[in-house]
Amino acid sequence: METLAVILEGPERLALQTLELNALSECDVLVDIAWSGISSGTEKLLWTGQMPEFPGMGYPLVPGYESVGRVVDAGPLARARIGEWVFVPGANCYSGARGLFGGTADHVILPSARAMAVPERLGAEGVLCALTATALHAINGGSPPDLIIGHGVLGRLLARLTIALGAPAPTVWEKSEHRAMGAAGYTVTDSDKDDRRDYRSIYDASGDAGLFDTLIGRLAKGGEVTLAGFYSDRINFAFAPAFMKEARLRIAAEWHPDDLAQTLALIESGELDLSGLISDHSPAGRASEAYPKAFSDPDCLKMVLDWNGAE
Repeated sequence: METLAVILEGPERLALQTLELNALSECDVLVDIAWSGISSGTEKLLWTGQMPEFPGMGYPLVPGYESVGRVVDAGPLARARIGEWVFVPGANCYSGARGLFGGTADHVILPSARAMAVPERLGAEGVLCALTATALHAINGGSPPDLIIGHGVLGRLLARLTIALGAPAPTVWEKSEHRAMGAAGYTVTDSDKDDRRDYRSIYDASGDAGLFDTLIGRLAKGGEVTLAGFYSDRINFAFAPAFMKEARLRIAAEWHPDDLAQTLALIESGELDLSGLISDHSPAGRASEAYPKAFSDPDCLKMVLDWNGAE
């Protein structure tokens, strides 16, 4: 079997190529991908060549861990799943390219246990399941935020989830006037207009490693800073102010299946709304234009590739 896939051949070198797929194992499923999201965090680091070393890292690779589509074939132990609409958190199924993430292709093969059933009615918004579960994982690991840094998709999800979970609406800091728009039930402001110095729980969703002295200065004594983004630079902060605040630092890692199940339950109950978070759609055939735009256009909140009819 073959698939059409996005290939990162090296930093800022992208192509759309046909790759051979590995054979289906007895527990695998073959998914016809409808939409795949472009991550402005980890995938931007892959694009720029700034991604820290991970096992399996290297070029050429197929990026992507935010795809949705339908199971169209399966190994003998997974055939009951044919026809299901699923979320694909990546795949390692290619000959001739690494699958460190591996979800940005028109067909992928992955173990049935990794293909998560999601409501088809979500459409392209289904690609947001991973990022939503990541935000929820961060909140589940500590206290809900009362201050969030950054009003990108992750910051918006953190704010929406905080409210959906019944916690008080957080404050969000955002410098960009365009990105400051779109708040739903919470306040977005510029840090320069916020004099508060007693936040108990601050979540950074900006990925800016240079903010920590500022954030520690805004903490209440015993408060906590949660790193919910992904950081390519070293994180440094002055010890004395952190010492006097008895500050705590927490790092939130990737989501777990329970986080995704809870995410889907919140969506199904109507407590969590994912609308308005995808700003741009692009045919997969124009991926070479979509990727730079996703990473450089400040008005692009979230870019989704459409694989329907891709050739």
